Amino acid sequence: MRRSGEALASSPHAGVAAPASGPRSDAATLSRLFPYLWRYKWRVIAALAFMVVAKVANVGVPILLKHLVDAMTLKPGDPRALLVVPAALLLGYGLLRFSTSLFTELRELVFAKATEGASRSIALEVFRHLHSLSLRFHLERQTGGLTRDIERGTQAVHSLISYSLYSIVPTLIELTLVLTILAAKFDPWFAVITGLALVIYIFFTVTVTEWRTTFRRTMNELGSRAQSRAIDSLLNYETVKYFNNEDFEARRYDENLERYRRAAIKSQTTLSMLNTGQQLLIAVSLVAMLWRATQGVVDGRMTLGDLVMVNAFMIQLYIPLNFLGVLYREIKQNLTDLDRMFALMEREREIADAPGARPLMLPDGDATVRFEHVAFAYEPARTILHGVSFEVPSGKTVAVVGPSGSGKSTLARLLYRFYDVQQGRITIGGQDTRDVTQASLRQAIGIVPQDTVLFNDTIEYNIAYGRPGASHEEVVAAAQAARIHDFIVSTPQGYETMVGERGLKLSGGEKQRVAIARTLLKNPPVLIFDEATSALDSANERAIQAELRRAAQGKTTLVIAHRLSTVVDAHEILVLDNGVIIERGTHAQLLERGARYAQMWALQRSAEAEPTNEIVGK
Repeated sequence: MRRSGEALASSPHAGVAAPASGPRSDAATLSRLFPYLWRYKWRVIAALAFMVVAKVANVGVPILLKHLVDAMTLKPGDPRALLVVPAALLLGYGLLRFSTSLFTELRELVFAKATEGASRSIALEVFRHLHSLSLRFHLERQTGGLTRDIERGTQAVHSLISYSLYSIVPTLIELTLVLTILAAKFDPWFAVITGLALVIYIFFTVTVTEWRTTFRRTMNELGSRAQSRAIDSLLNYETVKYFNNEDFEARRYDENLERYRRAAIKSQTTLSMLNTGQQLLIAVSLVAMLWRATQGVVDGRMTLGDLVMVNAFMIQLYIPLNFLGVLYREIKQNLTDLDRMFALMEREREIADAPGARPLMLPDGDATVRFEHVAFAYEPARTILHGVSFEVPSGKTVAVVGPSGSGKSTLARLLYRFYDVQQGRITIGGQDTRDVTQASLRQAIGIVPQDTVLFNDTIEYNIAYGRPGASHEEVVAAAQAARIHDFIVSTPQGYETMVGERGLKLSGGEKQRVAIARTLLKNPPVLIFDEATSALDSANERAIQAELRRAAQGKTTLVIAHRLSTVVDAHEILVLDNGVIIERGTHAQLLERGARYAQMWALQRSAEAEPTNEIVGK
């Protein structure tokens, strides 16, 4: 039964990805990060305690320096100089300096486990979530930009903690202590001048940084785009070579780099403006403070030690504040990067297990596969399958043939539940695939795809991927069953031979045999052969086809094929055209009927019979 694209769009199971939510506030991003850190709450508390002690010691250094200077205002030859200065003040000064560094390092040592633990937990959660997202998401994503978002987000955890806990918070604590001391020991104007200068400084820094954040964000986006272009080009290295487009790819990459360069120059120009303004404010406030302190010394209200202490306080405050613009910008950027990674984590799964979903059970080994009135569309405007119904009996082989674009490979994707059907249902052993867990469903299915993609690892790793944890003997047995063992042992490194990026060091037939071995090792009750021999030459196709028949013995097998010669032994053959089954029967029955299948058979036999050395148009 046909259904229009509009009707499919209204179905509750329509496979439409959820729209991405807008950027969250900085506070919301921090609150999202907090639970990961709070798992190490005792380390957080200890680190904060060490930080406070370190800052108290740091503030004590100028105070002790004041007493040291005042103690040195002795007349030449005064015997107290030898006793007081070296024995007490110099020793105390050195201890305070050492204590500042000691407690700072203790803080970082104690908090390192929390930082690394939170970063690891977030990265692992993102990785798991990305694997749980739908095939639609992964077909639309850009690998370069995605990996860069994850890398930046993970690094943002370290940077946020470093900048906030190790820079901003300690500076605020020190600022509070210094203002309190200045107001209590001298007249309030010292605290007023310092506080007012800091308020203007922070306001200027935040305002200018917010303004230039646009340039920074643009620079990062262009950097990600250039990265995506470079990775995409390198992943398609062969295609670039086939069409002699190295210069074309280089020009496209250079165009992205040029846009990035211009954005980077704007970012650097505004940064220089920010730094110049900060230094001007620092210089003015220091002059104002030292002028008032110097006037106090002249008037006799302050000692030389007080002047030195005020100067030391200002230097200690302004050294970290000098980097406030950088810190604020980086914190804002880290929050943006972290938000992008959290947005990935919160991307809704298009295909999710139903509440209360149970593992797939196959009582008495019944692995019958049924498609019941299945209708499906990748996009609402274009329906792929129209009410398709058929059955693959347990232990039997059913083949689906038809022209390209008829919906054959879509059947495999739906059986794996990469997408949900919009009408009808698919069952295995009488159980709707939407009612069982995806993990158990996919554990019960094995596939030998048309385009076998291997990991850039050893042959043994790629075969063992069918069942991680399998012993070497089991891997060898699977390779022997797939008739690839002799080839493997003939190579210098045997099963440790590296297959290269996407398995490109192996031939098409060798990759297919690895895929068969991998599936045999998995040993699932249901098999899918998705045009597994279409990319091979005739000799290799016959050899692989024999191995596929052996692999399918006793299994419920769905064969998707373009070459009809590979499916003549199937229990039933379905002819699919434009998402509709137009014929079904055995090979002999379909030939006798003399309809579409018979025409396709005659065409393919005629093409195979043509002389291979014939030149078109000669």
